[in-house]
Amino acid sequence: MNTHVLQSNEAVVAQEKDKMMSEERTHTLSVYVANRPGVLARISQVFSRRGFNIDSLVVSPTIDGRYSRMTIAAKGSYDGLEQIILQLGKLIDVIHCIDHANDVSVIRELALVKIRVEAEARGEAFQICEHFGAKTVDLTDHSMIIMVTGHSDKVDACIDMLRKFELVEMVRTGKVVMARGEEIT
Repeated sequence: MNTHVLQSNEAVVAQEKDKMMSEERTHTLSVYVANRPGVLARISQVFSRRGFNIDSLVVSPTIDGRYSRMTIAAKGSYDGLEQIILQLGKLIDVIHCIDHANDVSVIRELALVKIRVEAEARGEAFQICEHFGAKTVDLTDHSMIIMVTGHSDKVDACIDMLRKFELVEMVRTGKVVMARGEEIT
């Protein structure tokens, strides 16, 4: 009788694992590549062929200018992502590719938000900035540009609060990631 219960528990665990693997979620990848022309195009083609849309992409040279780090946020299943990582590993210019979904890493994003705000409502805008640790980087008689940094959820929440004013323009960097401690990014 206990054997039957154990087997059915194992079946439930296996079903839950399968569901988690096929469920769509946002993945943050760090791709360390040779800093050469065409690398970005080849990497984006791998995502496209697998049906993944890239939500954000940040590319910058590393300390050693011969290499660049790409931080790619994309939505899709873990199974599909696993295939993308394997295919990226086969590209000549890719040194390594790491999914930071399950490790301890620092993930940040920056947004610049321009709002239309008159002098009488400016105090409330400054309070929102203070609450989110945002900074005012430009101020005119009729507008403000606010810089907010942090985890994507924090940036989203700040932007939602600023919607009570007229949003004129917004620019977001996309996610950047760095593994904590001795782990490599």
